[in-house]
Amino acid sequence: MKKLAVVLLIALSVSTSGFVFGQDKLGITRHNHISIHVKDVPTSAAFYRDVLGLKPIPVPENLKAIRAWFDLGNGQQIHLLDGRTEQIVHDKNGSHYALFVEDINKSEQYLKAKNIPYHRQVRFDGIVQVYFSDLDGYLFELNEDKNKKSMTTN
Repeated sequence: MKKLAVVLLIALSVSTSGFVFGQDKLGITRHNHISIHVKDVPTSAAFYRDVLGLKPIPVPENLKAIRAWFDLGNGQQIHLLDGRTEQIVHDKNGSHYALFVEDINKSEQYLKAKNIPYHRQVRFDGIVQVYFSDLDGYLFELNEDKNKKSMTTN
């Protein structure tokens, strides 16, 4: 009986202290992708490919009509999903995607040449930011990648 009590005590101890043998956090290692609903996959895919300059990623054959995937680099992706029915309204103080660009002034000139409305501002620390929306209303924030610039000038 004493032996059974010890075994039960050990079993109870192991089952209630899962952290001893398991992980004590989610274990996230990096960002993989974000998926967003769009109204029209082919039209939005053209914007992400031709305006944002993102490289398309092959989509499984059975999903091609309702999905488009794009490579942001470093293993990060944006997935476009068919089916948006509600209007998307984002502002710079709410939901948005923040991306680094090589040269913020050249990016601004590019948006002007494409006749894409945007908002330019100077952040509290002197960094210039440019905001613009895609065809569905998802907002993008562009920031100059100062780390990359300093690496290329050294």
